[in-house]
Amino acid sequence: MSELFQLLQSSPLAFISLWTVLGLMVGSFLNVVIHRLPKMLEREWQLQCAELRDQVTGYGLQETGDSELVGNSPDTRHPAPDTYNLVVPRSACPHCGHKISALENIPVISYLLLRGKCKGCGAHISARYPIVEVASGLLSGYVAWHFGFGMAASAALLLVWALLALTFIDFDTQLLPDAITLPLLWLGLLFNLPATFVDLHSAVAGAVAGYLVLWAVYWLFKLTTGKEGMGYGDFKLLAAIGAWLGWQMLPLVILLSSLVGAVVGITLIVVARHGRNIPIPFGPYLAGGGLIALFWGQALTQSYLHLLAAP
Repeated sequence: MSELFQLLQSSPLAFISLWTVLGLMVGSFLNVVIHRLPKMLEREWQLQCAELRDQVTGYGLQETGDSELVGNSPDTRHPAPDTYNLVVPRSACPHCGHKISALENIPVISYLLLRGKCKGCGAHISARYPIVEVASGLLSGYVAWHFGFGMAASAALLLVWALLALTFIDFDTQLLPDAITLPLLWLGLLFNLPATFVDLHSAVAGAVAGYLVLWAVYWLFKLTTGKEGMGYGDFKLLAAIGAWLGWQMLPLVILLSSLVGAVVGITLIVVARHGRNIPIPFGPYLAGGGLIALFWGQALTQSYLHLLAAP
């Protein structure tokens, strides 16, 4: 093990190659997270709603003499839901139920060998799966090259993977799950205890400012128009980015995400005839702004200040 660490530390090529391959594998897992986490949350919400309905209507579960839980009415009994998480059940084709084997789950390679079709029924497999895997692999390799061997690279990989998952979940569902954003916020503060990216004071200020800035924009827009311009998940995501990169990077992240979001929104309206009343998720643009700030934030900020200082 020590020889492996020495190799990775002394050979940038080995370090980058390792994390590129691992990034592809993580990308395969991220596809599971992107697909299953919203469904897991939906199942949890449905169960909570059913329990609340029983409490309100007076048909809650009661304990019988033989210690069995039954409902006051047969119609209100809720069978235990099947286990559904990030591991169980095994991945399967949604069309024919064909169980995905290990050989069919090799990142990118399996998709190419199967020609983008299910082995069982020949149904088309979305190209989004290899796209996520390739994006994860390339970004992981770039993180390894950009930060080099050390704590910063390990931390940045977690941030990149989380932002990648949040991006596609928000595209699909317009949700930014607390199960990812809140741990991401705390991890940012923990990694900055030794000032991995910024000092702890800047990280705490970044988390607070990131949340309050979008919170203020939300309420200003709502009081002005009577509509909700964004969700609370966006507040938490910007707070998490602030916890990782510090308050100094928030203006750049907001500027970049707003600029890209505006361009994409106008393009969808003009080219794709996207309705003005149809909401567009803002999380992916925040994530993109966060990634740009992670890699090039210091250089962009210094260049901007240099232009301002120029006569």
